[in-house]
Amino acid sequence: MAGGWARDGAVQEQIDSTVDDAVERARTRLPKGPGRRECEECGEAIPQGRRDAIPGVRLCIACQTELDKQEQKASGHNRRGSKDSQLR
Repeated sequence: MAGGWARDGAVQEQIDSTVDDAVERARTRLPKGPGRRECEECGEAIPQGRRDAIPGVRLCIACQTELDKQEQKASGHNRRGSKDSQLR
């Protein structure tokens, strides 16, 4: 039951929209095209298991981890303070 000016189901629609946006962002980050045998950043060999698990992989684990850290710092999104994290 919604209160105030919101109609019934508005909160769930907002949550669903947030999840849909996050899934779409994740999908756009997936590698596309042929994978590489060597990391395009450092030139180290990418293990066969990683290439099998992630089609189109372009970075080794170390370089991907560093990229993920940089993107996390740049996002500026505070998960602890967001309503979505409090609703779980």
